[in-house]
Amino acid sequence: MALIKSISGIRGTIGGKPGEGLSPLDVVKFTAAYGTWLSRQTENRKVVIGRDGRISGEMVRNLVVSTLNGLGIDVVDLGLSTTPTVELAVTMENAAGGIILTASHNPKEWNALKLLNSKGEFISGEDGATLLDIAEREDFNFADVNKLGTYTVDDSYLQKHVDLVVNYPLVDVPAIKARNFKIVVDAVNSTGALFVPPLLKALGVEEVEVLFPEVTGKFSHNPEPLAENLTALSNEVNKSNADLGIAVDPDVDRLCFVCEDGSMFGEEYTLVAVADYVLSKRKGNTVSNMSSTQALKDVTLKHGGQYTPSAVGEVNVVKKMKDTNAVIGGEGNGGIIVPDLHYGRDALIGIGLFLSHLAHNKKSIKALRNSYPDYFISKNKIELDKGVDVKTIFEKIKEKYKNQPLNTEDGLKIEFDKDWVHLRTSNTEPIIRIYAESQNETTADNIAKRIMQDIKEFMH
Repeated sequence: MALIKSISGIRGTIGGKPGEGLSPLDVVKFTAAYGTWLSRQTENRKVVIGRDGRISGEMVRNLVVSTLNGLGIDVVDLGLSTTPTVELAVTMENAAGGIILTASHNPKEWNALKLLNSKGEFISGEDGATLLDIAEREDFNFADVNKLGTYTVDDSYLQKHVDLVVNYPLVDVPAIKARNFKIVVDAVNSTGALFVPPLLKALGVEEVEVLFPEVTGKFSHNPEPLAENLTALSNEVNKSNADLGIAVDPDVDRLCFVCEDGSMFGEEYTLVAVADYVLSKRKGNTVSNMSSTQALKDVTLKHGGQYTPSAVGEVNVVKKMKDTNAVIGGEGNGGIIVPDLHYGRDALIGIGLFLSHLAHNKKSIKALRNSYPDYFISKNKIELDKGVDVKTIFEKIKEKYKNQPLNTEDGLKIEFDKDWVHLRTSNTEPIIRIYAESQNETTADNIAKRIMQDIKEFMH
C-alpha cells in the first residue's frame, strides 16, 4: 500500500488502512482540506471536477462530491474527462478551482486528486504546503444544512475542448484533411477513447482505428506511454499500413507517436516537433524541464528564439514559461503546453499541432523524425543507503566538476560540451535519478555510469 502526500496533490493505492493507502477517509480528509483552503481564498463557491477511466473513479468521485457539498461548495462534474479538459473548464466556468481524479500514468490500483487553482493551473508549492497543514490538523468547518452545496453534471466540455483545438489559429484542418491520414490510437482503456477519436474526426481524419477502446480502467498494458508498453500499437500501425500511431496516458495530458514502420517517434520528440512547427509560425521562446532533450534548444535557436530550462514538475515549467514569455513549452515525457490555450499539458492540442506540422511537411512521420538531431537519454536511478546525506554527496560532486557549467536549480545538472547529466532526488522514494544525454548512446550511458560511480564513492 502507498500514500504519497505532496504539494501537488495526494495519490495512493486504493484500499488498506487510512494513512497507508488512499482510503475513503484519506480522500475525504484531503478534499476537505482543499475545500477549506479555497473557502479562505475566495467567496466563489464553485469547483469543477472530472475523472479518468479508473476502476475506483466513481467511488472517489462520490466521496469528493459529498465532501465539497458538505463544505457548502457547488460542484460541476464533467464526468469521464481529461486533465486538460478540466483545466479549461475551470476558467470557462469561472470556478474557484478544480479537482481531477486521476493517477495519470500510474497502474490501475492507483488514484489521486490533482488540485487546480482558479486559473485552472496546478496549485503552487506554497499553497500545497498550506493545504497539507490544514489536512494534518483536520482544521475543517462544514456547512450547516441550509448551506450545503449543489451538484450538477455538465457533459458539454468534450465538444468545447475539441472546438477549441480545431479553431486554434495554428491548427490547419484543411491541410490535415488533404493528407488522408490513417491513424491508429492506443486509448489504454481510459478517457482517451472518448476524446481522441472525435477530435481526429473534427480534424478531418476519416480512418481511425482505436486499440483498447473500452473505458474500464482495467488497463490492457502498463499505462505509461513508453516504448516498452506500446508494442501492440507498434504492431498494429505496421500491420494495417497506417500513417502513424497515437498514444496517450489515462488522463490525456501526455502524448506519443509511432512512425509508419512501427518505430517510436520518441516521447522526447513530441515537444520538439510541435515547437518546431509553432516557432515556424510565431517567433518566440521555449521552456522545458532540465531532464528533457536539448533537441528543443537546438530547434529554438534555429528559429531565433531563446530556450530556458526549468526545474522538473509542470508547475515549475509553467512558472518559467510565464517569466520568459514562452510561446510553447512542456516536458520531455510528451507533455505539450500551449500558453494562449491554457497553461497545462494537453495531448489534444498537441495532436492538432503535430498533425498540422506533418501535413505541411509533406513527408512521412519517420522522415520528419529523421530531420531532427538524434539525442539519446540514459535514464538511471541509484538506491540510497539509509541515513545518507544527499546534500553532502551533491556538494562533493559539484566540487569534482566545478570547471563545468553547473545548474543547481533542481538537484544538479552538469554540462559537458554537447552532453549533460542531471541528478535529482525523488520526492517520493529514497533514490537519486541520474539522466544523461548525448548524441551517442554509449556516451550517454558512460556519463551516467561515471556519475553513479562518483555517488557510490561519496556515499561511503
